[in-house]
Formats: sequence, C-alpha cells, structure tokens
Amino acid sequence: MAKRTRSGTDASNNNPSQITPVQLDETTRQRYLNYALSVITSRALPDIRDGLKPVQRRILFSMFHNHRLVPDRPPIKSAKVVGSVIGEWHPHGDAAVYDAMARMAQPWSLRSTLVDGHGNFGSQDGDRPAAYRYTEARLTPLALELLNELNKNTVDFQPNYDGKGEEPLVLPARFPNLLVNGSTGIAVGMATNIPPHNLGEVIEAAIALIANRDASISDLLKYLKGPDFPTGGEILNSKSEIRGIYETGQGSIRLRGEYQVKALGQGKSAILITSIPFAVDKSTIVERIGELIITKKVPQLVDVRDESTTEVQIALETQKDADPHLAMAYLFKNTPLQNNFSVNLTCLVPVPESTVARPDCLNLKQMLEQFIDFRFVTVKRRFTYDLQVLERRIHILNGFKLIFDALDQVLKIIRQSEGKADSAEKLQQRFGLEPIQTEAILETPIYKLSRTEIKKMLDELADKLRQAKDLKTLLASNPKLWGVVKQELEEVATTYGDKRRTKIGRKQTEEIEFDPDAFRVKEDAVITVSADGWIRRVGLIKDLSKARVREGDRVMTILGGSTLDSVVFFSNYGSAYSIRIGDIPPARSGFGDPAQKLFKFKDGERIIEGLSFDPRMRTIEPFSLTPSKGRALPLFDSMPPGTYGEAVAITSSGMGIRFELGTFQEPSTRLGRKFCKLKEGEEVVGVSHVTAPLKKTVVAVVSARGRALLCQAEEVGQLAGPGRGVIVLKLDQNDTVVGFALLSSKEQELVLVKEDGGTLPVSLRKYQVVGRGGKGHPLLKRGRLTGMVPGELTVPIFQTDITP
Repeated sequence: MAKRTRSGTDASNNNPSQITPVQLDETTRQRYLNYALSVITSRALPDIRDGLKPVQRRILFSMFHNHRLVPDRPPIKSAKVVGSVIGEWHPHGDAAVYDAMARMAQPWSLRSTLVDGHGNFGSQDGDRPAAYRYTEARLTPLALELLNELNKNTVDFQPNYDGKGEEPLVLPARFPNLLVNGSTGIAVGMATNIPPHNLGEVIEAAIALIANRDASISDLLKYLKGPDFPTGGEILNSKSEIRGIYETGQGSIRLRGEYQVKALGQGKSAILITSIPFAVDKSTIVERIGELIITKKVPQLVDVRDESTTEVQIALETQKDADPHLAMAYLFKNTPLQNNFSVNLTCLVPVPESTVARPDCLNLKQMLEQFIDFRFVTVKRRFTYDLQVLERRIHILNGFKLIFDALDQVLKIIRQSEGKADSAEKLQQRFGLEPIQTEAILETPIYKLSRTEIKKMLDELADKLRQAKDLKTLLASNPKLWGVVKQELEEVATTYGDKRRTKIGRKQTEEIEFDPDAFRVKEDAVITVSADGWIRRVGLIKDLSKARVREGDRVMTILGGSTLDSVVFFSNYGSAYSIRIGDIPPARSGFGDPAQKLFKFKDGERIIEGLSFDPRMRTIEPFSLTPSKGRALPLFDSMPPGTYGEAVAITSSGMGIRFELGTFQEPSTRLGRKFCKLKEGEEVVGVSHVTAPLKKTVVAVVSARGRALLCQAEEVGQLAGPGRGVIVLKLDQNDTVVGFALLSSKEQELVLVKEDGGTLPVSLRKYQVVGRGGKGHPLLKRGRLTGMVPGELTVPIFQTDITP
C-alpha cells in the first residue's frame, strides 16, 4: 500500500536554493516595527474622531449593522454579538471582545454608556460579568449618535480582514466621545489615559471653539471645568494645575472619595462614604479599611460596613467623642479612597490623504479642533449625499414631467412595442429621456398616472427642487455649515446632558492636615528579637523566661518603649532598620513575625543588635557583662535632651566606626539605611551604644586566634555617614574578630568561649588599655576562641522621671 503524503506539501518547498538569506538585525527591526505599528494603530489607541478603539468600533458597528440592536428593539444574547464580531470584523479572542463590550455597558466605567446590558455585567466591587451565554445587550440611544449617519457616505469604509465585507474607518460621531468617555490603553512605546468628562461641558467648549477659533485653553476651561468621573469624587487640583494638564496633555489628577458625617448621639457618629475614586474596586477599599481597624491603625474607627445598593455607601462606625474628619484624613492617606489619575492625552490623529492615523499627544484645544473639523466634514458629506439623492429623484421626476402632457402617446408606444426594452428605446427617442428615467416610468403602475397622482409628483418635484436649492446654498456657505454643526451639538447636549458628578477645587480651609501621630495609640510595649530573627511585640513582660521562642531559638535582644517611639535594628551587613514600635504588629500568640516581613533583607543578613529610642528606658549595659556584676544604667542620662548619643561598631576584619544614633531615630524604608561599608565577605560583628562618657569608655575587641586589644573609644573616629572606619585590631591572615564590647568599669568583663567549651574573661583589671591599630594582647597559647557569652537580659524598666 502506498504511503500517504501530507496534503499541501511540496518537495520544492524544501529546496535550499529557494531559501533567501536575510540580515537578522534588519529583519527583526522591520518585523518589530510592523508589530508596533499594528498595536498602535489597530489595537491600543483610540481615534480622536469617534473616541473608539478598533474593537469597540467593531462591536458597535456589528450591533448596528448585523443585528440592528437599536434601543426600541429587544436585546439579544451577548454570545451572538461576540460571535458576529469575531467572525466578520475582529478576528481575535472572544474574551477580549466580550470584556470590551461589557465595559461599554458599565456605568461606573463609562461616563455615558454605549451598550445597554441586561444581566450581570460585573459590579463596582470588581466582580466579573457573567458568561456571554447568560447576558443580553443592545445599543443605548447615545450610541446611535455615533452610528446613525453611516448610510449617508459620511465616512470612508475599508475591507474587513477577509475582504468579504466593508467596515467604517471611523464612526460619524455627533459628539466628542473621546473626551466624554475617555480611554485607557498601553501600546508599544506609548500609552494613553484620557479621563472622562461631562457631556454638556464638552459640547459647550466645542461650541465656544466654533464661535472663536482663536480661543485659548483658559477660555475653553470656562466651560469644561475638568474631568467628570462616573463614580463622582472630588478633584483636589487647583485651577492652575488643571490648566497645566490640559495645556501639555499630561499630568496627574488627585482624586478622592466623598463622605458625610451623621451624628448618632451619645458622642458617637457615623461616617458615610458616598463616592469613591474612578477605577477603584469598592471591595478593595472596604477590605483595606477593615484591616486598618483590626490592626488598630485608626483608633477612631470601630467597624466598617458596605451598605451600597445602586449607590455607593460605605458606613464607618466611630469611637465615642472621636473626630471623624481626623479618621478620614488617615483613610485618604493610607487607602485607595484617594489616588492619582495619570493623564495622558495620546490618541490617533487623522493624516490627510491617508487611511492610517498617526499617534500624538494633544492638548485640550487640539482635541476639540480635531473633532469639530471632523464633524464639519461629516456634516458636509452628509448634505452632499442628501443632495445627490435629491438630484437623482429630481432627475426621475423631470422625466415624468416630460410625459405628463403626452400620456396617450406614451401608452400607444408601449402598446405597440415588442417588450420592455423596445418600449424604453422608443420612449427615449421620442421624449429625449435617459435610461434611468424610462426605467422609472415603465415600472410605474397605471394608477400612478392619474390626475391626482400626477399633481402629487409635480408637487414633489417642486419640493425637491426647493430642498436641493437650500442644500446647494448651505453647501456653498461654510458659516451655515458651522451653524448646523453647532445646532446638532446643542441637540445632543439637550437630549443626553446631565449634571456634573465630580466636584472640583476643595477649599483649603476644608482640607484636613494629616498627622500620623494622631492615629497612634500611645501605650507601652516590649519588643523581643530572637537569634533566628523573629520579632515579637507584646505588652509588659514580667518573667523573661516565659517569652515565647521556637525550639532551639533564644531571645537575643529585648527592647521597650512607647508605641509612638522608634527602635532601630542593626544587621551584620551594615544596615540599620528603623521602625516605629506601633508599626510592629502586636503578637497576641505565636512567635511574632520574621524580620524579613518588616524589612527587605539580603541573603544571609540577620539582626545583631537593637536599640529603643524611648528616653525612659533603663537596661543592663549591652554585651556580655558577667551576670553578677551587671548594673542597670539609664541609656540617655548622660546625653543632652533631644540627643541619643553615639554607637560603636566593629567588623569581622577588625575595623571600627563611631556614629551618631540620632540619624536612625526616624523610621526608615524597608531597605533600611547604611551605617557601615563592608568588603566582600566582611560582616559587622557587633554594635554597642556608648552609655558612659566617651573618655571613660574602652573598646574591647577579641579575635578567634586569641588576641585582645583594649583602646579608648575616642580613638575610633566618628563618621557622618557610612564608611569603612579605622583599624582597631590588626589581624593576622585567616584570623577574624569573634567578640566586642564597650567597657566603662573595672567591674565589667567580656566573657569569651574557647573551642573546648571553656570560658575566658577579659577585663580592664587584667589587660592594659593601648592605642588602636595594634595586634593586642595574647590570650591563649594554643587553641581558638569561638565566640562570646551573651550578657544577661533583663526586663525593660519604664522610668517616668527621665525627660526626653
């Protein structure tokens, strides 16, 4: 049996001689350019003339042309519309087409909807529309203002993707749809984000520009006040800022939701949020407010409820005697209730003598000019088409007029003819008629040649001649054509215009100043940090042994302070991470949160020390004091009010730096702040707060090979910013620092661990203080040191008699 070959294959297709070598870079560049132009002109950007992207235009055209889904006819299944769109006009994914159609039916997405949707077309909570087999749709009355003139040669048509039909290049829009409904899209190398506006205001501005083509943008803004979003809200920009956006075509609109305060009695009140910013899901706002209430970030609020029906209403319950405006100031700052709308007035602009438009970023006046010029051409083409129709009818009626006085001859010619063609030829020869006239005469029923019907035709001819004369006069006068454009714009505004929904220009006296500290509950808290990097915030701790840690872990640092004060954590990679105590999530149970949840750590980075900036704190002096000889010292007693003293850090290579702690008092970002520059493989061994006078403080540094150096802390140079520092202990090759502490009393000791498990104390009593940079005193004849015994931790003491 012969082997079947695959259909369509040809051996010649694999002929190497038919392969044409090309330059990869040139071919790639050309093909990417083709792709970019296709996305820009055929997918992502709207046309300035009708304000639609191709998919939107094809949906509306299909609903009008294929299904005649006008408002007075019942809707049909969305699946049928989507099918005809992708089958005849837009050969792309059905999901993309349905999403585009659904968006045109959503009153929270479009300022003036173009599709009348029946069924579940999504919600303002971000819910997706039901599947297209369940929903139905038809055109809205306003959509007909984009489509009604299609059959009057008002716009050019082009073949569809398979050449079996024709679609309009643009729709003959009777109103500036791009400004009214806005648009958003991302193309290649460019994007667009045009806000919606009030229909009446846009048309007023367009009419003003028709009346005065030299009008400035400031003149136009007397009519068009600014964006008018379908979800309402308030625009916080000043008039000058709005003018700047419309002059450049780019800028940012600050938009926030609206609210009302309702008194409930007994010092309580309810906040009713009645509008939200554009393109923000209501459910997202409710969830975010709920999170803030649960974490007590907004102490003025008790509960949040979504009471929305057809209108937005989010109810917030407040604490007794709480300031609702203060709570809203926090919500505006920390939730999507206030956001920025980035304006980018980029769209496709027609090119003369070309069917391909070009992208451009326009200002407000240019956008209105492009539309009214397009509208002028559209109206002129419509009247030209009407005149052509009239002239064709007049031509036919003139033919009837020629035969009305010779009907008997006409009938005789017809009776004596051999057929229709013979009759037509003889009538043309006898009366000088043209083929189209004779065709109309021969198709006319006999009763139409009665005296009454003849009079009707003559009256019609007179009326048509008058109409044709009026149209010729109109077409010969540009001012009259502009008058028609203006009149029709006014009709659209009168029929479909409504009140502005978005307020503009909140008074400065009404603006609430945001103060973050007003939303923090002041209370004392204790922070524990484990050796494995778990940070836990709890209330006061009485017994440190009951602090919860994971198996095999231990509490490395314990800090205390008010939730309004900050703590700083120093890492082995030379970064300092500052955070307000109130911003550390309280741990009612469990082991707290890993440091990586609060800060952005690098691989291998860990916390080595922490410090509280609460001036009331008293604690054991840091770093491995022998438990029996430790003493409680106030951290800030020796410092001037408002200052936080200094700290000393030692690296694994024996380098040391001294720096001001006040630099780290303000909270940092999650990335932290650098306090020390390190070489590859180098780490910070320890950071210690200078609690005693600097002249009485000694730096003790010990290496793994058993060498110790004690020098005055003053010799460690102070740096204003992150740096390498100075050499404190000069190390031999393959040696590293394993221990470091600040000593200010002969009673203090640095307790080291030997590799055999034994301990070795280092104190001011036993070793002499020398200059920095040396190799130090030998501690061991053989063996190595592996580390340092941690100092005894004590519960923080909240001393109230220390003034910050």
